[in-house]
Amino acid sequence: MVHKLKLEELNRIDVETFKKVEKIPLIVVLDNIRSMHNVGATFRTADAFLVQKIILCGITPQPPHREIHKAALGATESVDWSYEADINVTIDDLKSQGFEILGIEQTSNSKMISNFTIDNTKKYAVILGNEVEGISDEALPNIDTFLEIPQLGTKHSLNVSVCGGIVMWEFAKVLGLK
Repeated sequence: MVHKLKLEELNRIDVETFKKVEKIPLIVVLDNIRSMHNVGATFRTADAFLVQKIILCGITPQPPHREIHKAALGATESVDWSYEADINVTIDDLKSQGFEILGIEQTSNSKMISNFTIDNTKKYAVILGNEVEGISDEALPNIDTFLEIPQLGTKHSLNVSVCGGIVMWEFAKVLGLK
């Protein structure tokens, strides 16, 4: 007979073990995100897919905060994160560490994520932009590649945390999810 698994049946690791587990070579950069829910949900998804780190930039709210915690459910304690006011400082730092910088944005030269080949020998940083304005204009020239998620309906965008979840899943499938 089929039954829903109880928490103790899921065999989840604890925070201490999570910190020691090898992460996928993916960093998520949140650029001027307004919603604490989007920040928290991104942390929760990053935890699920063993993302290396989240970098919060600009006006993006930082933990600890009750509204972030409501969506993150403790993932702000497991996922490494940092804050940098200037998105371009973050991009320069990541490039100096060998990360390919990917902007998740609809641009005149963006590629569909389904047409982008993820190379499991590379390190990637994906930038998710503001809910209304997208990625900061001053960051656009410093981004290596722009990716967008195919959308078939009448709307032209996805919620930031939904977009982040799709992108993290695509990278986790190739970079390390077993």
